[in-house]
Amino acid sequence: MEKKTNERRMKNKEIQTKRIMSYFIDATAKIIEEEGIEHVTIRKVADAAGYNSATIYNYFEDLSHLILFASLKFLKKYTDALPQYLSKAKTPLDRYFLIWECFCKHSFESPHIYFAVFSSDLGVHPDDLSDYYDVYPADILNLPQDLKDMFLEPNITKRTRMALKKAVDDSRLHHVEVDQIAETHYLIWQGMLTLFINNRSTYSVQEATDRTMEHIKRTMIHLDAEKPRVT
Repeated sequence: MEKKTNERRMKNKEIQTKRIMSYFIDATAKIIEEEGIEHVTIRKVADAAGYNSATIYNYFEDLSHLILFASLKFLKKYTDALPQYLSKAKTPLDRYFLIWECFCKHSFESPHIYFAVFSSDLGVHPDDLSDYYDVYPADILNLPQDLKDMFLEPNITKRTRMALKKAVDDSRLHHVEVDQIAETHYLIWQGMLTLFINNRSTYSVQEATDRTMEHIKRTMIHLDAEKPRVT
């Protein structure tokens, strides 16, 4: 009886924790949307959420931790669009390219958000993003399991390596150095994103996506040409 009571208390506490975290995350996301990331402050978030500033530190390490989680909310457009993109894949390599294409399109539409999540040194470097997706499980509900695992990884080079895993089994990529190609593709994307961040690009979102994908695919052809086939 006592064990069940303790379990119920722990469950209720967990639910309450997720609820309060969502209040702060939603309030932060609203400030980001209306004013920009650079205008987020602890006081503004606390006022918008209806709590005092000190309460935030019971749930988040600091403001940067909260900004990271709030920025993740804006990635839902990407996760929602991804299954439809993947439905067009005929091979594991097609699937890999389509993951990148979908990511490029949405990141170039919201460059400051994606920079905050994947490039900016916000000060917090979580080992995984499970705490966020525990609060918002619906964000990745419709993804296949391997992509759910990928979305829990905050490091985009590691995410790329995970996305490439299935394509590596394809004979054309059997000898490709996965770590090298994952980093190369991250740097290609990062370069284009930086152009958007600094207002140095004249490309439309679609043009930037097409150009980035051309470079990514070209590196695959180049590496494939250098490596012998396995027979």
